Amino acid sequence: MTGPREQFRPEDHPNDHFLMTTVVGSYPKPKWLHRARDLYEDDERNFDEDNFEEAKDDAARLITDEHERCGIDVVCDGEMRRNEMVEYFAHRIDGYEFNGRVKVWGHNYYDKPSVVENVEYDQEWLISEYEFTSDVADSPVKVPITGPYTLASWSFNEVYDDEAELAYELADLVNEEIEGLVDAGARYIQIDEPALATTPDDHAIVGECLERIADNVPDDVRLGLHVCYGDYSRIYPEILDYPVHEYDLELVNGDFEQLDVFKDDDFTKDFAMGVIDVHDAEVESVEEIKDNIKKGLEVVPPERLTVSPDCGLKLLPRDVAYGKMENMVQAAREVEQELDAGELDVAATASSAD
Repeated sequence: MTGPREQFRPEDHPNDHFLMTTVVGSYPKPKWLHRARDLYEDDERNFDEDNFEEAKDDAARLITDEHERCGIDVVCDGEMRRNEMVEYFAHRIDGYEFNGRVKVWGHNYYDKPSVVENVEYDQEWLISEYEFTSDVADSPVKVPITGPYTLASWSFNEVYDDEAELAYELADLVNEEIEGLVDAGARYIQIDEPALATTPDDHAIVGECLERIADNVPDDVRLGLHVCYGDYSRIYPEILDYPVHEYDLELVNGDFEQLDVFKDDDFTKDFAMGVIDVHDAEVESVEEIKDNIKKGLEVVPPERLTVSPDCGLKLLPRDVAYGKMENMVQAAREVEQELDAGELDVAATASSAD
């Protein structure tokens, strides 16, 4: 699958080369949105669901505009309506229930769900979110969706024989949601599977899930797979057989130590490489990000390189997140200019890395 990439090139793009810039998904929420949630969850306050929905609409509009102001080619709303990447979806799938909060890291908790009945598609998950964002955005919109393997792996399973069986059932539900998203106009959908590279040999399960997810998805819809931590040698090159156009991978936080994993076998799909560290509150300089982008050219040619953060930016201060994205876009445009001018020899970059 070569992928319908050119549809995302802006009409006024300044350079012949196009290093598509995008975000992974989450972004720092405005402080007043957290306050709105607190008011909504307080029974003694007169802050009803309509008020809370209006607050989420305002936040989604604000952050979508923030992405566009810094020049991102393909945007999203920063997941303003989502509280957590598993819990959010489990609340919308029949068969799940919640039994209390568990600690994930530091002082962060989430309601880890349990599967207590066969999972079924009940209500739409992201279609109205996408429709709102696409209405307020001038740029193309990406839809991140948590993948079935992670939904299964990060839940308690009280019904199915094993995790794989649950994951396959969830994959069919993800496919149903994606069909609705496509009907609504979505053309760029990212499957988030952070659990993939953490467990040996489960790449085959994820592959079967993705086959189910991609079933009947039109050729002009770009499918990406995001994996944000773990040992990539456990899944590469096997993942190249997955029915997706693009792999979005975290590399900066590990100082690109895993970059060589992708050089032993030709990277035959598009490479969305993390070039800014979402765990570091220091804004990288444009020059530093340019150096990171050029590392990606050691793996794929520019027409198959997408520039993105390592992962979601939600844990950073909002001004830091914006500064990182703004510098990331500027760095991508400057690398494009160097490519246009013939100042950057891609073949030499790739061969010097061998």
